[in-house]
Amino acid sequence: MIAWTIYITFAGAALLLVLPRVLARWIALLATVAALGLDFITFIRTPIAELSHFATIVRVPWVPGLGMNYHLAIDGITLTMLLVTGISAVSTVLFSWDVEHRQNEFFFWLLLVVAGCYGVFLSADLFLLFAFYELVIVPKYFLIAIFGSTNKEYGAMKLTLYSFFGGMFVFAGILAAYVSAGSLDLDELARFQFPAELQAWAFPVLFLGFGVLAGIWPLHTWAPTGHVAAPTAGSMLLAGVVMKLGSYAGLRVAMNLFPQGFHLWSRWIAVLAVAGIVYAAAVALRQRDLKFVIGYSSVSHMGFVLLGLSAATVLSVSGAVLQMFSHGVIAALLFAVAGRMIYRRTHTRELDLLAGMNLSQALPFAAFTFVVASAASMGIPGFSGFAAEITILIGVWKTYPVAVGITGVGMVLVAAFTLRALKQSFFGEKRVSVQQGQVAVDTDWNEQQSITLAEKIGACLLMFTTLAVGLYPKILLDRIMPAVENMRFLK
Repeated sequence: MIAWTIYITFAGAALLLVLPRVLARWIALLATVAALGLDFITFIRTPIAELSHFATIVRVPWVPGLGMNYHLAIDGITLTMLLVTGISAVSTVLFSWDVEHRQNEFFFWLLLVVAGCYGVFLSADLFLLFAFYELVIVPKYFLIAIFGSTNKEYGAMKLTLYSFFGGMFVFAGILAAYVSAGSLDLDELARFQFPAELQAWAFPVLFLGFGVLAGIWPLHTWAPTGHVAAPTAGSMLLAGVVMKLGSYAGLRVAMNLFPQGFHLWSRWIAVLAVAGIVYAAAVALRQRDLKFVIGYSSVSHMGFVLLGLSAATVLSVSGAVLQMFSHGVIAALLFAVAGRMIYRRTHTRELDLLAGMNLSQALPFAAFTFVVASAASMGIPGFSGFAAEITILIGVWKTYPVAVGITGVGMVLVAAFTLRALKQSFFGEKRVSVQQGQVAVDTDWNEQQSITLAEKIGACLLMFTTLAVGLYPKILLDRIMPAVENMRFLK
């Protein structure tokens, strides 16, 4: 049943090409809600014991002569990523509810990104995974280049070139695995003993290729630029789901197929992860554009994922997967507030200008949502960010205690730039007279609208998710940890 998440989303995209414009947003919503419903049904009905192994759900010959199969499989890690994809997709459609410019085309590209992400997470064939992985790049480009802002052509092209650059390394790693093992099946490859000499160079090539999309330092510069250039929906999907494709594939493919190569290079991954956490947080502290702050924040938080993976303990890797889920929800919520609730009504993201608009009174729901999102991003107990980061740090402590100490500096910087952005965006010291729900930026205040019902539903969905997982992380960790324990690089 879970395979239908791919088919439903692709079908929704196809329908958008032929049905009237007035139905576009409803088709997108129905497709994403139906896919999320399948995610929840699978999550509830699948016994936890069955999620400990990468179990096949569909296997059909595709190109038998080359050993390619349409092979889909699922375990606890995959199911977690499917859930965050579904939640982010539904909220993205809700925050794009009143998009008017080329509506069918907008939701077409959006659904293609979502369908490609579902495909990557479910793929159990290396070539199929690579096909879905590359498929995501094309709609990302058009979503940003057509519907974005702030140097949108530059941001779209930079993101695309970086993605293809990483894809080149990924393809080289896949070829090395195929030539050596004679198979593209992830189950078979996970049991094959690759020569140590091959693993020593194939692992860094493959992991670096995937790491580009995960925002690994210093190949992270596409991320803030892409986030700022993208429309709100694009930023939400890019930070919430697309960046997770790189870290997920790095775990599922590179680390699991080449365990000796991973252990040879794991310390360097930890170094790059810590550098990314501290550097991106420090740069975010100096940004004046709210979206740039959140963009660099995403790079910093993805550093925690890479740090958890580098330690290679059950707890650290489980925490890294939980951080992928948590950051997907939190980043989507932050970009929704910055790009939709604020920018759409004020026509600016400059913190110095926002400080004088008294937005906490003009847009009280947006202020409340941003406070919740900021608390979750800083890792305040009770939110998913805290549960994920503390799990990672505890798991990493025995392996890299120095890294944990340095990471503490990054966490302080995260709190600093988050509080700075929160204060200047909604609680600036300047005060102007405003009407609730309206922003004093244009002479004609009547053109400013209050927060819509669709935006409130989307925000509540994301806030409820980060709060629920923060208060009861066991609901995800019980499914993630058994799957992590069966991965090859831990044995």
